[in-house]
Amino acid sequence: MRTEPAYQLLREQLRDEIAAGRYPDGVRLPTESELVERHGLSRQTVRRAFQDLVAEGVVYRVPGRGTYARGTGRYLRQLGSIEDLMSLSEDTTIEVMAGLTRRTDVEAASRLRLDDDVVHTVVFRRLHGAPGEGVPFVSTTVHLPGSVAAAVRGDLGISAALRTGAVGTHTVIGLLEPHLPEPIAEAAQSLTVAPADAGVAAALGCAPGHPMLRVDRLYSDASGRPVELSVSHFLPEQYTYRVTLRRSG
Repeated sequence: MRTEPAYQLLREQLRDEIAAGRYPDGVRLPTESELVERHGLSRQTVRRAFQDLVAEGVVYRVPGRGTYARGTGRYLRQLGSIEDLMSLSEDTTIEVMAGLTRRTDVEAASRLRLDDDVVHTVVFRRLHGAPGEGVPFVSTTVHLPGSVAAAVRGDLGISAALRTGAVGTHTVIGLLEPHLPEPIAEAAQSLTVAPADAGVAAALGCAPGHPMLRVDRLYSDASGRPVELSVSHFLPEQYTYRVTLRRSG
């Protein structure tokens, strides 16, 4: 099993602490010497972690004074696995805008490789921040095949969680997976820029036509069968998308 280099582990820890509010905007982070002593790392390792965070815009350095958190108000999460996507439930809240409904959608049905044009759709927004003070950062439309939707409707708890007006901390894939014959194995993802339509604008509090980051994910199980298509529109002012790319082999 591959272990991440020490500087990457420290970088992720510091990034998570900043995102969680441990170091608010303008607050000085521990010095290199303090982190060396605290974690038993070399100074070079700590310096490399800081260099990466500076390059990402998460922190800034003031010569002779130290390294400071840069508060952007954006939701920040590292994504590199299905588990990372499921862990959105750890620090965000979901609000269902339009509950699970049967509808005809030729494009979504085609992408799910269905034999007919019928899908089951739920629309929600996700917020980050303190309970009751959350800031919406993404509007998502999820399309499900009929077989998956039937399994969902058979669970009263999940049905309630996907009704209009429902509020929770779950993810849809997290709700679905226990009811699937096989686990979710992959998510084919595409990113582009798209304008906010009226529904997205209302959910996220922006003007119609506002440029959004559109992320489409087609989830498939271990046999390659599509089980969910999600189309998300992220508000750039409130969200930072990050993926770590590594060499193969």
